[in-house]
Amino acid sequence: MTSSFKKEDSIKTQRLDWVTIGIYITLVFLGWLNIYAVTYEENQTIFDTNLNSFRQLMFIIGALVIVSAILIIDRQFYETFAYFIYGFVLFILLLVPFIGKEVGGNRSWFGVGSFGLQPSEFAKFATALAVAKFVGTIGFRMDNLKNQLTLFGLIGAPILLILLQKDYGTAMVFLVFTIVYYREGMSPFLILMGIGAAAIFILTLLVANNYILFGCIGVLWLIAIYMNRRKKMKRLIFITAGAFSLALIITSVDFIFQHLEDHHQKRIMSMLNPDADPLGYGWNVTQSKIAIGSGRFFGKGFLEGTQTKFDFVPEQSTDFIFCTIGEEHGWIGSLFTIGLFMGLIFRVIFLAERQKHRFARAYGYAVACIFFFHFAVNIGMTIGLFPVIGIPLPFFSYGGSSLWAFTVLLFILVKLDAHRMQVLQRL
Repeated sequence: MTSSFKKEDSIKTQRLDWVTIGIYITLVFLGWLNIYAVTYEENQTIFDTNLNSFRQLMFIIGALVIVSAILIIDRQFYETFAYFIYGFVLFILLLVPFIGKEVGGNRSWFGVGSFGLQPSEFAKFATALAVAKFVGTIGFRMDNLKNQLTLFGLIGAPILLILLQKDYGTAMVFLVFTIVYYREGMSPFLILMGIGAAAIFILTLLVANNYILFGCIGVLWLIAIYMNRRKKMKRLIFITAGAFSLALIITSVDFIFQHLEDHHQKRIMSMLNPDADPLGYGWNVTQSKIAIGSGRFFGKGFLEGTQTKFDFVPEQSTDFIFCTIGEEHGWIGSLFTIGLFMGLIFRVIFLAERQKHRFARAYGYAVACIFFFHFAVNIGMTIGLFPVIGIPLPFFSYGGSSLWAFTVLLFILVKLDAHRMQVLQRL
């Protein structure tokens, strides 16, 4: 009996996707080294208890405990209790604005002494489980309007609760679930509408006079009406409604922008024109680009970053951790890091596609989309392509909440993948 148990345990270990686990370990290790580089001073070791690198090491040890727990728990637990986990996290999110502590202008943390926990980070995997559970329901059809409304409700609830915490960056992450819906059969029209709305939002901010945009819409409307003058009235009404919607979006952009808090307005403006106020709202992005550019091809060397040592870039161990990579390891180090992240994302998509159960596949795509959003936006905001919205670079940015949440997100998929053949046998 003992030998058969060991054999079965060995088989389970072999089923784990060690490519994904290897990329995870590499990213966590490199993140730890770069956090040390940010806070390093002369005669301090990476294990100095006063440095963030030591605290991050404690978080890494905690992450390993979490990994062990995820792999020990039966895979059916994650599907069976998906809604319960989702509901519990929503309840915690509801409490944060009332009993949470304020950090960086956002009341999105629970604090006990010097230790802080950000529930919104854990809402990502909880929502991924709930969405996958609903999509995996027997008889589910994406073209059913009720199902579509339910799916958007599942991501809408955490978005609203996180918006109450004024954490707009984290709230935006949940919009990537629409890509999961598209993979499961939703029309791409909604995604195209979202991209169009974002483009109009940026264009409205770039154009000083909205009357110019209104004039362009009017001209395009007249041209469309003329070209479709022999068509049915239904099409003419649709064209008119579209033109009116565009005008309404442009009008609402100004209203929304004016009601954003001052620091959020500045973050958006720093993306559109960081050189307009390089000593003010453009400081972070300007210094970030200087740090990355100064690394040139090979970088200045580990612990040799001058921009890093003299604290030119704020929040460099969290939001702007990529600056350290660019400065100390140059273009080569940046390319290697980006390659690791892309390798992880493509590997996760590969794992998702080989799942035999719709629940596991939908969950896998949710994991891939969340990782891609964080990776693309975080690096993009360090080089001025996106506004600074304060989201971490997975496994690199300092912090226990993000590290643990991303670890849970990834290793639930690893667990589901390890037992995909058992699911096939049951089906």
